[in-house]
Amino acid sequence: MQYEPIKRSLGRFFSGPLFMRKLLYLLIDLLLLRTWHVKKALRKLRKELPAAAIILDAGSGMGQYSWRMSKMCRGWRITGIDIDNEQIEDCNNFFRKAGLSERVAFRSADLTEFRESDKFDFILSVDVMEHIREDEHVFRNFYDSLKSNGTLLISTPSDRGGSDVHDDKDESFIGEHVRNGYSISEIERKLSGAGFNEVNALYTYGKPGNISWRLTMKVPVKMLNISKLFYIVLPFYYLVFSPVSIILNIFDLRLTHKTGTGLLVTARKKQ
Repeated sequence: MQYEPIKRSLGRFFSGPLFMRKLLYLLIDLLLLRTWHVKKALRKLRKELPAAAIILDAGSGMGQYSWRMSKMCRGWRITGIDIDNEQIEDCNNFFRKAGLSERVAFRSADLTEFRESDKFDFILSVDVMEHIREDEHVFRNFYDSLKSNGTLLISTPSDRGGSDVHDDKDESFIGEHVRNGYSISEIERKLSGAGFNEVNALYTYGKPGNISWRLTMKVPVKMLNISKLFYIVLPFYYLVFSPVSIILNIFDLRLTHKTGTGLLVTARKKQ
């Protein structure tokens, strides 16, 4: 399945008036479980970050996490980078219209090449590393770009059914993925090898989260890959299934999972 064309189409539809992009961010916050887990982690990390923290949103996409972080602390300065020039331009336009361009800016960059030594207090990377083959190189770039005592937060699929791959015969649900997911030992080893300390990986998307993902992501993406006519049906679909998904998200957020199809990973740069 191809996900990027769908994401671009949604970005174009919700561009233009400010309220449309804000509505998109609200829907993402409400429906997508990954945002629930990332927001929970951000709330914890906010107490540790400086009031004037310099932050990198590595693989910023439609800018939803930069938007969330810009609302958490007015003193934070956020740089979003992405390889998609169209999304970079779209995000810069929105944040300029929203009066946030002095605190939030976006630029085109390839994470395999991006490195700004000792610049950032915090780096966030959500659903990015599964798209990059040279992951260890990117981890070293993250390490070099963080200040001493800086923090990295990663959300990515696990090897326990991430990308909807459960055995050797399965193919990734998202065609753009170069890996189906990480094991905890693999990502901890690679981050430690890049120089990080205090690497901590937790499973997300347990049983309730996996059902929620199927309702809010897998079924809609499959429908839209069949025909764009399903864009007409989609609002009614979410109207029916959103209450169920929200309840499942609450359970997934509050439970501790022995296994899950997602990983939430924090790592520190201690020197």
